Amino acid sequence: MDDLTIARAIHVLAVVHWIGGVFMVTAVILPAVRRFAEPSRRMELFEAVEGRFSAQAKISVALAGLSGFWMTWRLDAWHRFAEAGFWWMHAMFAVWLVFAVVLFVAEPLFLHDWFRRRARTAPEATMALVQRFHWTLLTVSLIATAAAVLGAHGTI
Repeated sequence: MDDLTIARAIHVLAVVHWIGGVFMVTAVILPAVRRFAEPSRRMELFEAVEGRFSAQAKISVALAGLSGFWMTWRLDAWHRFAEAGFWWMHAMFAVWLVFAVVLFVAEPLFLHDWFRRRARTAPEATMALVQRFHWTLLTVSLIATAAAVLGAHGTI
């Protein structure tokens, strides 16, 4: 087993955990919180549950980024970013970049505080916004993941 095989396995496992977790938060946790919690407590409950996944997601996003960089460097595949036919690599990188910025920059610096303040004055609208944001990220992530698998196997 060589380093590329190990990097690919780490990459796939990290993406499965990360995007699978986003799917769970989006399709199960957010609807349950909206259905079962009173509006004034929804954001608090959501953050308590999602906060446990956030720490794990940071590890998965970091591993996906490091293993993706390693594979690109090892294969000397940088040229793919200059070729339109490898648009799926751009999509993977863009999705990774959005999540990395949200998890490592926006959430700790301002996003949590902004949502808490907004939830105090408009709890329903805030939870609707959070859910729309999660559905958008999930949809884009699933498209990029499917395209990456197809592209890596020469299908697209």
